Amino acid sequence: MRILTFLHSFEPGGVERVALRLVCRWRDQGIDAPLFLGRGDGAMGAELGRDLDPHVPRGPGFSVAGFETLWMIMTLPGFIRRTRPDAMFCAGNSYAVVAVAMKLLLGRRCPPVLAKISNDLERRDMVWPVRTAYRLWLRIQGRFIDHFVAMAPGLEREIAALVRPGAGAISIIPDPALSLDQIDRLRAVRRKRAGKGRWFVAIGRLARQKNFGLMLDAFARAAGPDDRLLIFGEGPERGRLAARSRRLGIAGRLCFMGHVPDPALRIGQADAFLLSSDYEGVPAVVLEALAVGLPVIATECSAAMRSLLGDGALGRLVPAGDLAAFARVLADAPGLQHAAASLAQARRFTLEAAAPAYLDSFARIAARPTEAFLVACRQPIPSTMTSPL
Repeated sequence: MRILTFLHSFEPGGVERVALRLVCRWRDQGIDAPLFLGRGDGAMGAELGRDLDPHVPRGPGFSVAGFETLWMIMTLPGFIRRTRPDAMFCAGNSYAVVAVAMKLLLGRRCPPVLAKISNDLERRDMVWPVRTAYRLWLRIQGRFIDHFVAMAPGLEREIAALVRPGAGAISIIPDPALSLDQIDRLRAVRRKRAGKGRWFVAIGRLARQKNFGLMLDAFARAAGPDDRLLIFGEGPERGRLAARSRRLGIAGRLCFMGHVPDPALRIGQADAFLLSSDYEGVPAVVLEALAVGLPVIATECSAAMRSLLGDGALGRLVPAGDLAAFARVLADAPGLQHAAASLAQARRFTLEAAAPAYLDSFARIAARPTEAFLVACRQPIPSTMTSPL
């Protein structure tokens, strides 16, 4: 079986990191798993892509950074025709437009597509006209994409209600954010720290979705003079966030650590892990924090968050975007009361468990002729939809 994965680049991102680890795991198991990239650069290339030998289409003579999606739509059909994969892996929500475009451009010659739903589908952060259009886009995906993966129990209901794929077209495969060996290494880094104050840590791309501005505001409002905040990650919002920290008067207590390989290995002395996102799927960084043994303070940015945090046993949840609530919880950061439970939760989301489960799903959809394109052609797309408000 040949499984084709397509990604924008090696730029750091949770979706891309998980996809690259799956490709490596499948190849270790003897699966033919080609990798297609819109462009070949990015910090994870040296970290995870050394032996992957991705196919990168010859560029148009200038950088395609910023419009990799369009470039992939233009160049991926030819690669599919040449390599004839048995199935394709759509690694996250942002890649669904490429998957649907392949179905339209290739028709019945397009291999079946399995798509992982990597982000919240409700998207309450959107204004209602945009949210209505987004829900229409989800319905279109349900017509064209063959199979969907929910990354945690409970998320399949969201997919069924908003994407509405065909019967039997949803699997639940816990997100392979960790490996058993990685969990052992992460648990080993937990240790006490001498000195005053508390250390708060966060990991994530410095992008608008992550709403690090909310985290900085809450820290400025509730943290003590000896408290520190360390943020691991890089992204387009760094300059704006640095300026914000100076306006808030916390620049001396805030450290931007940049992109580092395996940042979770460096948070073992922290007192709590922070997540301030507006929306997420199953945040891999939360699972890493649980593997380390840190309590979590997070926004309720996903339908999976309550179950991830054991209904409050492993951390505290606040409404997304609620500065006052985030600051209140940060001021009285909880200690982790159930270390064994955090370890057990982390072990549910491993590469060792997920990789064969994905292969089973690929085998099922590759064994039958794809029906999604034909169904989509037969059924009209609804012209009106009920407002989500």
